[in-house]
Amino acid sequence: MAKPLAQEFFKGLWDEVPPFRLVLGLCPVLAVTKAVEDGIGMGLATTFVLVGSNVLVSALRNVIPSKVRIACYIVIIATFVTVVELLMQAFVYGLFLKLGIFIPLIVVNCVVLGRSEAFASKNGVVRSLLDGLGIGIGFTLSLAALAGVRELLGTGLLTVWKDWGLAFDVFGPAYKPFTFMVEAPGAFVALGLMLCLMNLVPKK
Repeated sequence: MAKPLAQEFFKGLWDEVPPFRLVLGLCPVLAVTKAVEDGIGMGLATTFVLVGSNVLVSALRNVIPSKVRIACYIVIIATFVTVVELLMQAFVYGLFLKLGIFIPLIVVNCVVLGRSEAFASKNGVVRSLLDGLGIGIGFTLSLAALAGVRELLGTGLLTVWKDWGLAFDVFGPAYKPFTFMVEAPGAFVALGLMLCLMNLVPKK
């Protein structure tokens, strides 16, 4: 029996949220979560690629030969990554420079390729679109949450979107930043603690 369409979307927000349930795509999760702005930007870029590649793989699933399917999926994903790179260079160039090499590395993000292989290649366009959108939004929220913890403890600030004036000094000038949290080891510690908390909460 097929799952309800709504379930294909909502599973990515909790039951199958990539970093904390599937434990996938951890490279950008650790690397670009020094500020909430970076986490949101990376998450939205990945969501765009996820939705686009899922829809196209689903639409072409009966045309792509099984022996070369992975290579075809990578070409499709790389196309959408190129599109998102160009869009970011045109409209949010500062954020593009901050994220750097991690934007083109979306091509090899196991979350994106995994959804193409495990879901989009076996389901229709609508279900694949909802799956990509749900997983992408869940991934974005995960990055933002981890970045929020790290930035808040490490700097006392929350930079949601600096260019729009959405930057907040939460603890004030008297706060002594716990700078460990915005360093590489701090990313592992924060991720480990959040994974622990997620495992304490039932999936359903």
